Amino acid sequence: MRLIPHGIALGIATGLLTTSAYAAPYTLTIFHTNDLHGRTDSYPQLITALAEARERFGDGLLLDAGDIFSGTLYFTEYQGQDAVEFMNLMGYDAFVPGNHEFDLGDPEEGHQALAAFFAAADFPIVGANLDFSTSPEFADLLGDSISVEPEQKPKPGHLYDGIVVEQGGERIGIFGLSTQGSETVSSPGNVTIGDYRAAAETMVEAFEAQGVNKIIALTHLGFDSDPSLGNDLLLAQHVEGIDVIIGGHSHTRLESPVTVAENDLGEPKTPTVIGQANEYGKYLGVMQVTFDDKGVVQDASGELLTTDDFEPDAQALEMLEPYTARIEEVRDTQVGAYLNTRLPNPRHGNGDEQSVRADETALGNLIADGQLAAARRVNPETVLAIQNSGGIREPIAQGDVSVGELVAVQPFGNRLALVSVTGAELLETFEIGLANAPDESGGFLQVSEGTELIYDSRQPTGERVVSLKVTQNGTLQPVDPESTYTIATNHFTAAGGDSHTALEAAYDDGRSTIVGNTDWEMLRDHMVSLGDVDYQVEGRITDQARQH
Repeated sequence: MRLIPHGIALGIATGLLTTSAYAAPYTLTIFHTNDLHGRTDSYPQLITALAEARERFGDGLLLDAGDIFSGTLYFTEYQGQDAVEFMNLMGYDAFVPGNHEFDLGDPEEGHQALAAFFAAADFPIVGANLDFSTSPEFADLLGDSISVEPEQKPKPGHLYDGIVVEQGGERIGIFGLSTQGSETVSSPGNVTIGDYRAAAETMVEAFEAQGVNKIIALTHLGFDSDPSLGNDLLLAQHVEGIDVIIGGHSHTRLESPVTVAENDLGEPKTPTVIGQANEYGKYLGVMQVTFDDKGVVQDASGELLTTDDFEPDAQALEMLEPYTARIEEVRDTQVGAYLNTRLPNPRHGNGDEQSVRADETALGNLIADGQLAAARRVNPETVLAIQNSGGIREPIAQGDVSVGELVAVQPFGNRLALVSVTGAELLETFEIGLANAPDESGGFLQVSEGTELIYDSRQPTGERVVSLKVTQNGTLQPVDPESTYTIATNHFTAAGGDSHTALEAAYDDGRSTIVGNTDWEMLRDHMVSLGDVDYQVEGRITDQARQH
């Protein structure tokens, strides 16, 4: 957290330690979660999974790799205070803030909700490349740079570069790293975010100076995310001395640990083991790492336990009940927009001649326009937004619009992503979306205003786009295969969902950035901005085969 005064080059809180000869081998068990994004209702089953995992694998550290905030009505209503109650019940040992922890940052008030979340935590917060020291709301939570007394434990809710804990008679160093992408996709304000590699190198040196040779990086960088911002694979390749990386941010489902044993030049290095447990509390990650007497990883194994396979914990269900009751009230709250005519969500399976998964719809237009408006607040150069039709689930009735209706339309909590693509990749993306036309496909793309797509479903797959135009400088212009465009979509589609391999390639190439807005909230904000909402099919998408 850069809590280092007078140039001292480390910041560690030292837990209660016992002196013992290193046993060989020594196996460390780690349980881990990441990217719950407001899914407070996932905790009852997660708690049972953890209890049964402890019975099966023995005692171990419990770590969370960030992004507790944002994504559901639970978070909108409680701003993390509900989640921290369940995290305390589970007994987490450390937490690293993710980019979404900074979503509520206010230019004048700072991070009041985040400070309250920290203050309520029974576990320490770690972030070696995060500097909270110039944000007054965190003043009472700043941990000492160096704990002088070896028996001093890390203080719950306090902020540290790293901590040293005892597990099974061994000293384990844990430090945190958070993505610098927060600076552009969230609102860190006075919280500054430094270089992740430099921070990691400093922490490894600091731990080793204290005789700690088993080191965990708890990261919110992403497994293989944008290399210009850093990711877990690059961290493992470039920084010697990190034994384990427990990660988040990219929502990657690593069914078993990934071991990196070569540096970026392909030269052998001491092994680093990486784990990540997907998203939304769907899994509890388990990792077991065996060290030799010098603290070098000899073996690693692990798995993801599917929380749906476990019965909810009775105590947690009782704790959840009042939160859910309030959420149901919020669900029925009107958002302040009036829909003048019903927005249907047609499907061939319902006997409709047209389908949201094969045709332009008024509701699809509305959703895409809301995404475009949100995207342009981040990047005014965004030329269009696309919404996978499989993510549009329900119609909206005429009349006053409620929160619950909007969540029913877009129930998956997908977040907005900005993607940099070539015109050729954009054309390929629409070819993929049209592959099943005129039959239904969840990958069929609804488009925002200022876009004109003409295609012919009679043509062979991959050759159906007749023309694609986007508005630039106030006029419709054909997409140039050689030019580069910024487009908006949800993170599911951006990562290759519904077979969108062209977007997936851009994602894998680090040209996709999640910018924090949740789908139904963008729809709400756009409808509220309109007040009285009138939408219809207007010829944004045309199939020439139906013109004859």
